[in-house]
Amino acid sequence: MISKINKLSEKTFCDVFGNVFENAKWISGDLYTQKPFKNFSDLSLKMLNIFEKTNKENKLKILNSHPDLADKAKIGFLTPDSNKEQSDSGLDKCTKKEFDEFKSLNNQYKKKFGFPFIIAVKGKSKNKILNDFKQRITCDINKEFAEAIRQVKKIASLRINEIIKND
Repeated sequence: MISKINKLSEKTFCDVFGNVFENAKWISGDLYTQKPFKNFSDLSLKMLNIFEKTNKENKLKILNSHPDLADKAKIGFLTPDSNKEQSDSGLDKCTKKEFDEFKSLNNQYKKKFGFPFIIAVKGKSKNKILNDFKQRITCDINKEFAEAIRQVKKIASLRINEIIKND
């Protein structure tokens, strides 16, 4: 219920919404100052708008805070949201060959674009994610930056919906 969210203290509000954008609690802090929210759609639109209006440097920081996909060394040490999302897509159950392929693609992608590959993995199989990865690594920087931003907003929307669903 939106009235319950409107009554949260700033600390609690930021604890609840602080990882909607990966490791960017400042967005939830900015959002808190825009209370009260008329409804969940209002909250969601305002949060996405904060991200959209921020400068390219802040957007790049958020992109770079996203973890590599299927990084065997980090699975289990991700933010709870990223850990659940990757696990639900089977990225924690890759074969050695798949882990190696993801690792190679992650390294190539970051070298080419300067930020990690980002995709909203919810509802996607590891094979679909891997195929999308192989296709997107061929894009130019401008197209891929725009796609990464689109994917971050999609992830944020999914996370907001998950919070609302559990409220």
